[in-house]
Amino acid sequence: MAYQLIINSNQDSVAIALLQEKTLVEYHEEKNNEQHAVGDIYLAAIKKIMPGHNAAFLDVGYAKDAFLHYHDLGPQIRSLLKFTDQARRGAYPSGHLTDFKPEGDTHKSGKITQIFTKGLQLPVQITKEPISTKGPRLTSEITIPGVYMVLVPFSEVVSVSKRIKTIEERTRLKKLAESIRPAHCGLIIRTIAEGKSVAELHKDLLELEEKWDNIYKQMKGASAPLKIHSDSDRAITIIRDMMKEDFNSIVVNDEKMADEIRSFLRPLGDGKEKIVKVHSGKAPIFEYFDIDKKIKSAFGRDVPLVGGGYLIIEHTEALHVIDVNSGNKSDGEINQEENALALNIEAAKEIARQLRLRDMGGIIVVDFIDLRNPTYKRKIYDTLREEMEKDRARNTILPMSKFGLIEITRQRVRPDVKLTVDEKCPLCEGTGEVRPSMFIIDKIENQLKHYILEMSQKGLSIVAHPFVAAYLTKGLFKSMQWKWFFKYRQWVKVISDRSLHNGQYIFMNATEHEIVEE
Repeated sequence: MAYQLIINSNQDSVAIALLQEKTLVEYHEEKNNEQHAVGDIYLAAIKKIMPGHNAAFLDVGYAKDAFLHYHDLGPQIRSLLKFTDQARRGAYPSGHLTDFKPEGDTHKSGKITQIFTKGLQLPVQITKEPISTKGPRLTSEITIPGVYMVLVPFSEVVSVSKRIKTIEERTRLKKLAESIRPAHCGLIIRTIAEGKSVAELHKDLLELEEKWDNIYKQMKGASAPLKIHSDSDRAITIIRDMMKEDFNSIVVNDEKMADEIRSFLRPLGDGKEKIVKVHSGKAPIFEYFDIDKKIKSAFGRDVPLVGGGYLIIEHTEALHVIDVNSGNKSDGEINQEENALALNIEAAKEIARQLRLRDMGGIIVVDFIDLRNPTYKRKIYDTLREEMEKDRARNTILPMSKFGLIEITRQRVRPDVKLTVDEKCPLCEGTGEVRPSMFIIDKIENQLKHYILEMSQKGLSIVAHPFVAAYLTKGLFKSMQWKWFFKYRQWVKVISDRSLHNGQYIFMNATEHEIVEE
């Protein structure tokens, strides 16, 4: 299945659109100065311990304190705390753990008061970005992802991705990983490592060890809160997490970012860096690839379906609700059940896409069109499960209830993507009332008088909707254009532009730039 990544980079933000067979399936937008993203590692200080919740609140430099539960400490938390203390004192020349003596693992049913004291400092990793009024969610079980593997400091476990199906390959990769595993570090072998040689795996591991060493150096003499490691930017993260997929094109409008992506892809071989192209057309990159139109059609409250039905998507504080409606589609009473099945299946596929696209997390309740046939209900459930397998976020789907509802839980690590696609009417400014058409001509005349007599503008042009432009130019020597010529001794050019609404117009100066008054 072919994937295409379109990246729109500007001074303030980076917007990333992922297309699957030319259909928009993921959209991400990040501010360039955005902090506390998933994967970032901070040196944090414990602000408050909550024994009743078996959790603690930590200061990571965000307005709201971050949350760390006992279950997210990881069994090697005592080793991490010991290493942190030694790292801050500069006890080792590097972050390598060869000479480090790990502490014993903690018990799963322990208490956080046995581990933490107020003011204690330790490295933590963001697992869930700040959402609504809540601060970030943390883990102290640090993981550093690479292309082929993930480094887990203080662990002694090597595991292989379950997506690698053959027992022979899983065994081979595990033996290779064991042979190169650093002291007191665990490894998670990713799906893309299938078929790779020990040299390729070792090269990836050396880069991960270098990142861990840099984290150690950042902690020397440091005080919380302080960011000590940031994961790759979102574009490279998506590429890294989906390298098993068939990327046939990556297009970016920034040469520097294109070079960064090529540098990431080049070591993977097979000439993968050649799929990276720089957009050089006159039209903006999202306009050229029709991304803006795809976004506007996908992010509204109502989402149309090809079969004639539509979805209504509503958000509440606790959950998301999706209602499937049949619209005007009906082929008669005899085929009512089959029609409902067809629409529900189409809706299930679109819902799976919408969850990825909007990055909706938490609890999602879907109200499908009522069906009586149990086989049909099962078919909808199976379709939804099959489509959701394409989703990289963890999810759970319950079978359809007798009320026609399907409940979904989806991993929520960052705020939902919410874009305002509705536009305020430029003619009435949202009031619902429009001034009479005759006043538009009066308004144009008053502005023209101001520009010519008070601002001494020359070579003026008016760009207007064809309806208004025709009114201004109609009639030889009797048009408004000629009346202005006789009145102001200056010819005013009138330009027709269908992209403007019938109450909109623009004044241009002699250099063909819009006149904007402060």
